[in-house]
Amino acid sequence: MADGVVEKHQLAGLDERARGFNRLVELERREGSYRASLRYETAIVVSEDVETKAAALHELIGRLQANGYTQLRSRRSFNGAHYLGSQEPWIEYPDPERKPPPSSGLFGWVRRWLGIP
Repeated sequence: MADGVVEKHQLAGLDERARGFNRLVELERREGSYRASLRYETAIVVSEDVETKAAALHELIGRLQANGYTQLRSRRSFNGAHYLGSQEPWIEYPDPERKPPPSSGLFGWVRRWLGIP
């Protein structure tokens, strides 16, 4: 298989400021491995080089979630140069669990002292 962009996925969700977005993610083959990249506003987010297309996409999703992106979902829209439109189903990526911020002040101290989360 030749190097270059092999698939494009539509990625939708909320950015770190809770604004909705919808952008293309390019999956490219490079020297036997795959890499996913997303351009959003002034940022370019790129995954590590991994063995499979799915792993590259999941690694990119993990990076976005670590930076505060939520409610992410994707669907393949191009297979090579072949446009798939909306034939492919959406794949949802559950948000990672986030710990609530610790309570502060006297009330927070009492809760921690009593062992109440």
